[in-house]
Amino acid sequence: MSSPQVTQTLSRNHLRTAHRIVVKVGSSSLTAPDGRLDVAALRALVDVLAARRADGHQVVLVTSGAIAAALGPLGLSARPRDLATAQAAASVGQGLLVARYTEAFASHGLRVGQILLTAEDTVRRGHYRNAQRSLERLLDLGVVPVINENDAVATDEIRFGDNDRLAALVSHLVRADAMVLLTDVDGLHDGPPSRPGSRRIAQVNGPGDIEGIEVTGRGSAVGTGGMLTKLESVSIATASGVPVVLTKTSNVARALAGEDVGTWFVATGRRTTRHRLWLGYAAKVRGRLVLDDGAVRAVLGGTASLLPAGITGVEGDFESADPVELVDSRGRVVARGLTSYDASEIPGIMGQSTGALRDSHGAGYDRAVVHRDDLVLVRQHRKR
Repeated sequence: MSSPQVTQTLSRNHLRTAHRIVVKVGSSSLTAPDGRLDVAALRALVDVLAARRADGHQVVLVTSGAIAAALGPLGLSARPRDLATAQAAASVGQGLLVARYTEAFASHGLRVGQILLTAEDTVRRGHYRNAQRSLERLLDLGVVPVINENDAVATDEIRFGDNDRLAALVSHLVRADAMVLLTDVDGLHDGPPSRPGSRRIAQVNGPGDIEGIEVTGRGSAVGTGGMLTKLESVSIATASGVPVVLTKTSNVARALAGEDVGTWFVATGRRTTRHRLWLGYAAKVRGRLVLDDGAVRAVLGGTASLLPAGITGVEGDFESADPVELVDSRGRVVARGLTSYDASEIPGIMGQSTGALRDSHGAGYDRAVVHRDDLVLVRQHRKR
């Protein structure tokens, strides 16, 4: 993403008045030890969110649990490892899950609207614009959107990987005032929560505050996420101007009241365009362009397009308008962008000036390979 500008620091009290929040709940918070859907836990969460709605605020719920909800009915002892069975379980479980949400919210006089997303819905402009319009209209109508990844049709190549990341992208899509990540531990700790002496970190003001913190990558047996995916989600949200609280599900009411539970992550950046956020975090890259030192400096400056003269190599099999990574001579990723050339065309033009290309190839070959409007810097190379 382009160089962030720090927003006004918001305290936990912001959650008390935040008009629009995105709440993400994981599988481990909604299922019993035997893998079946824990209806009592689901209803307890809905009771809190319904009370929030009754106070005049808007809630968008991103929920895991579809596959976990199908384990019992399908006689499965654990989350399926093969894609076909996982998709089948998601198809069965999603209906069970949304039926329970519909029933629970209806007891408070509220309607829900289900939206299932895949990564393709965030990469293609028409798709994510449609998703944004649908979400806005549901909220205007007083409906609680219930969002999940469309596991029944998603493949390994197009999956978000976890609903934590999806929640962060949705938070930006709907311009949420805050995001709440609910899990089975009360926030980020300075070591594994099970380790004696491990302490909760109450507030994180930026990435430097958690350097060296030991976290695990594995979530529960019924979910796909762990603390690593949650911190990635937090990074996406806070870098685009959305503060986050991470806490255990039983603390959701206290968290929304601004109490000192879980970990409060301060927003570190400003809101950016939806297109740039999707390109920076959701698009699956199809290849790489290797840049010389001059092109790296120009790209990091934030105002230059990538021209053919600055390219020294090309990797992958991609077509025009596909997302690609821009890397330096050591292979470090500098930026991501949408290429205006096919991979097969670039070897014949790289290293040449636009003037020379116009003279030798004709009009049209003097265009940028990646226009600055379709280019975002990655975090590790942002200028300080």
